[in-house]
Amino acid sequence: MARGDGRLNHELLPGEKGPQDACGVFGVWAPGEEVAKLTYYGLYALQHRGQESAGIATSDGSQVLVYKDMGLVSQVFSDTMLDSLHGHIAIGHARYSTTGSSVWENAQPTFRTTATGHLALGHNGNLTNTHELAERLETLDTGELPLDSAVMATSDTDLIAALFAAHPGKTIEQAALAELPALRGAFSLVFLDDHTLYAARDPQGIRPLSLGRLERGWVVASETAALDIVGASFVRDIEPGEFVAIDEDGVRSSMFAQPSPKGCLFEYVYLARPDSVINGRSIHGVRAAVGRKLAIEAPADADIVIPVPESGTPAAIGFAQQSGLPFAQGLVKNAYVGRTFIQPSQTIRQLGLRLKLNPLPEVIGGKRLVVVDDSIVRGNTQRAIARMLREAGAKEVHVRISSPPVQWPCYYGIDFASRAELIAPGLSVDDIRSSIGADSLGYVSLDGLIEATGVAKDHLCRACFDGEYPVALADPGLRSKHVLEVTG
Repeated sequence: MARGDGRLNHELLPGEKGPQDACGVFGVWAPGEEVAKLTYYGLYALQHRGQESAGIATSDGSQVLVYKDMGLVSQVFSDTMLDSLHGHIAIGHARYSTTGSSVWENAQPTFRTTATGHLALGHNGNLTNTHELAERLETLDTGELPLDSAVMATSDTDLIAALFAAHPGKTIEQAALAELPALRGAFSLVFLDDHTLYAARDPQGIRPLSLGRLERGWVVASETAALDIVGASFVRDIEPGEFVAIDEDGVRSSMFAQPSPKGCLFEYVYLARPDSVINGRSIHGVRAAVGRKLAIEAPADADIVIPVPESGTPAAIGFAQQSGLPFAQGLVKNAYVGRTFIQPSQTIRQLGLRLKLNPLPEVIGGKRLVVVDDSIVRGNTQRAIARMLREAGAKEVHVRISSPPVQWPCYYGIDFASRAELIAPGLSVDDIRSSIGADSLGYVSLDGLIEATGVAKDHLCRACFDGEYPVALADPGLRSKHVLEVTG
């Protein structure tokens, strides 16, 4: 069964696959507003979370319309298409799939006809017990449901929608409250029926989800930056284990599970936009604080500090502040190089990272550089950057990383490489330094990173760094894969 989602906007070599994140979700209930266009702008703000496909579903109270396609949000939707999506409720989804599921059928929102109307659903995260849920679906007495509700689920998102639709004697709200306690893993959901907008977050709250207020309605979104861009004021985070319904009677909330917070630590490192807020903390502020920690824990004898843009910039600023070294932009990013469906030729591919980054020789020539990046996964990108900086005249290249070594894969929505493909397991820091061609290499400690977030250690999922998984891997495929990765 394919996973529900994925992304990352890491500065990668052409054709190299980085850690893909779980997607972005957005929902709005706002009578009298152009909800499809609000959703379009919300997804635009969440584009960094999913760059492979995009979709919007709307409801006008009598019918649900869904449009989705492969590509960036701006490629999928035209003014004409948005004008055709009528209604007062909308949900949207921006997706980056895991390997093997990059097909239109797995684009979201997913749609089902139910006994009482229609359902459209978008999912950010990854379930860990799809095998159990598929068996559960087979045992449910679905009665005389419409044909499309019996279609085989091709992703965990489809499976959630099928479960919600498989209760002919219940409303969508009743069905969701019956099924949500059975879901395991990471899930931040937005979904709608003909009259109501819904949102739910897993009991661990692994992926973020926020509630915002419009002058004439309500918004839910993966990140607060999406609230800002549509003019919504932040109200609060959706709580772990919380179910929210929004309709003409306002917002109502209930808890479907006991909360056990384990928010993803990698959201603070890289996934979230720097202008978003999670758990009351500015992501930019956290990353700058991590940079200051990094300067204390791994100082460097150097002349200037430069970031790998854009993800390394806040931490580089913090490193410069703490160390007293000048901050400089030594690498220029081409802002117009994003995901493309046109594969580069071999000649262009050999240009490597210069498609995205180009050094400034007048800034770095003859200088000892501290180069700050957010993470090292395979090491190929850092190797190319170090080589490029030396060719541009850098005297020394000291790499500093604003997260600990990534040691373990993620089963909750980030498609990290398998453990065998990660550079950190089995190698010392000096081995990695030699592999990427740096004069020195330093990481922030796990304790230093956690302290910078302001969140208690036991309220964070740190699995990619320490291998402690907060939700059991119930699916046989995940369990066997994990054992192979641990022992292989």
